[in-house]
Amino acid sequence: MAEPEDYKNLINDIIAKQTLILGPSIVLIKAKNVTGLNFDSSGKVESLDGDPQQILQNLINEYIALSGQIVKNILNPVFAKYPGIKLNI
Repeated sequence: MAEPEDYKNLINDIIAKQTLILGPSIVLIKAKNVTGLNFDSSGKVESLDGDPQQILQNLINEYIALSGQIVKNILNPVFAKYPGIKLNI
């Protein structure tokens, strides 16, 4: 089972990767739509309130709804760094 810190790191990695493609404004707007995902003033994940797996999945779903297959292709290398965390994409 992955540690909560792993989820926070993975989410920060996802946000960083998405920011390169979509820009910081839209990426953070979408991330802030995810219930239980809290950010510090710099836009880094501060805490996860609730099931980290569900929060992560909801974030992925937000980005996939925005740009579909492109997100899947871009994020697969990021997901590979966290083999203990399983996702439905």
